[in-house]
Amino acid sequence: MTLSASPSAAERTAVVIYSGGMDSYTVLQRALREGLDVHALSFDYGQRHVRELEVARRVCRKLGVPHQVVDIRAIHGLIDNSALTDASRTLPEGDYGEENLAATVVPNRNMILLSLAIAKAVNIGAGRVVYGAHGGDHVLYPDCRPEFVERMNAVAGIANFEAVEIHAPYLRASKAEILADGLAMGLDYADTWTCYRGEALACGRCGSCRERLAAFAANGAVDPLGYSQRPESAADVSQRSESVANDQPEA
Repeated sequence: MTLSASPSAAERTAVVIYSGGMDSYTVLQRALREGLDVHALSFDYGQRHVRELEVARRVCRKLGVPHQVVDIRAIHGLIDNSALTDASRTLPEGDYGEENLAATVVPNRNMILLSLAIAKAVNIGAGRVVYGAHGGDHVLYPDCRPEFVERMNAVAGIANFEAVEIHAPYLRASKAEILADGLAMGLDYADTWTCYRGEALACGRCGSCRERLAAFAANGAVDPLGYSQRPESAADVSQRSESVANDQPEA
């Protein structure tokens, strides 16, 4: 009988790019449930607020996961042509669409973050870098598309003497499908932050909030985060309209 070889230390170790948002939170928890030795990596690149980073620190302390926050604010002047990095710009509101998404593109962000994560993986002997790119981001974010991941993965295999695999488990999944996976794992999404604003409560108006709320609605679940304004879902409006119509007296 031939025995299968046990996974090597590199195969058992992963660097997870962890922003503190719900996608990367689900990716982090999934890696842990796969039995990987996880090292979480977050980045301060001069984003408008650090609420997500605060959440990431708290979650990693709770889980006992090694966590490093890398200060790369020195590059802020190279990537400040975005509403997410320039506080003087108005943050777009409303549902995600090509017009309002364009203002939130941070130039070359994922290539920068992946390059640094690959360096850490080589440094600690990890064979995998994991990040939370998903299908809902393909419309405008080139660095979340399958073609980008495939080509970065090819580069990661030859950029160092030690090959590193880039893994995006939800690359072709929607936000609702990611949430469904997390809810099946019993995850508490109060331990995440999604809103583009760093206020006491999530705004409920920005595209990120609305996409999150739509994912919870699609799963028949209630988002545990507090919101200053929770927009009505299309289902709520439709149901109310139908109720009003049914209450009308016959002609």
